[in-house]
Amino acid sequence: MSDKVKVTIDGITVEVAPGTTILNAARQIGGDIVPPAMCYYSKLEGSGGKCRTCIVKVSKGSEKDPRPMPKLVASCRTTVMDGMEVLNITSPEVIEARSGVVEMLLINHPLDCPVCDQAGECDLQNLGYEHGLQKTRYEFERRTFERIDIGDKIQLHMNRCILCYRCVFTADQITNKRVHGILNRGDHSEISTYIQTAVDNDFSGNVIDVCPVGALTDKTFRFKNRVWFTKPIDAHRDCPTCSGKVTLWYKGADVLRVTARKDVYGEVEEFICNTCRFDKKKTADWTIEHPTHIPDTSVISSNHYETLIPLPVIQEDERLKEANRIELEKTTKF
Repeated sequence: MSDKVKVTIDGITVEVAPGTTILNAARQIGGDIVPPAMCYYSKLEGSGGKCRTCIVKVSKGSEKDPRPMPKLVASCRTTVMDGMEVLNITSPEVIEARSGVVEMLLINHPLDCPVCDQAGECDLQNLGYEHGLQKTRYEFERRTFERIDIGDKIQLHMNRCILCYRCVFTADQITNKRVHGILNRGDHSEISTYIQTAVDNDFSGNVIDVCPVGALTDKTFRFKNRVWFTKPIDAHRDCPTCSGKVTLWYKGADVLRVTARKDVYGEVEEFICNTCRFDKKKTADWTIEHPTHIPDTSVISSNHYETLIPLPVIQEDERLKEANRIELEKTTKF
């Protein structure tokens, strides 16, 4: 007898271990049916359930109890049951509700993508493009906060924060002492410290990598370049503190920044120390491996840095050229 349970997501059936969440079951299938997640992080215990972008519709609870769940549920917090059927992108109700969630996340988030260092890597930017509305129904002024330094190399833009708690969980679980967290309540809640520049430990830079928006930024990289003009390269070094496996972001021969390697869902594979992140920015410090694979859906892949010969900007297509010539002849010239 199999110890696995079957769950069907958007018509695709997969067998998973008991206790698996709907989100992780969808990730085993892959593709477009994987719900987006702004707060869930598989490497952090207790994460998830904050942003609600991963909501799905359970149209069949299980084989034993086929009744549908009465409300949409957070897929990152709901475990599967044998025979469960889930609707994600095939449900208009889910798409409409997700648009409402994105609208709520953007209520106070400033539209400063042109100057934000997270642009090109921002999950909220992708969600806003896919589900965002042209205008918000919110009539009140956005809340604003002053930018502060919570570490010697970390700047906090609380205006952009969506309170996903990822940075708090990271500091809790990979450092000896957490000195920042959620202050105040309600719409006054904010990520901060009681004493500025108080975040000072050898793994503090990881809060930058886990932040899904541009709320926590690297002061050594700020405004130096747009991420799609850089070329990420996997590299490693013998580090006594961490694994030493990183991604170097090049512009020409210069290393502009160093980040931890991330998987296909934008989650850090192994957390790295501040020495690797901030102090080792010379090629001589590293053993170069290969170009980092970037999905075609990312704007970073537009420079085709993984190919030895750059792809032509205009593909030669004789049929297209002939069609263009015919259309041009139809055009009245004045």
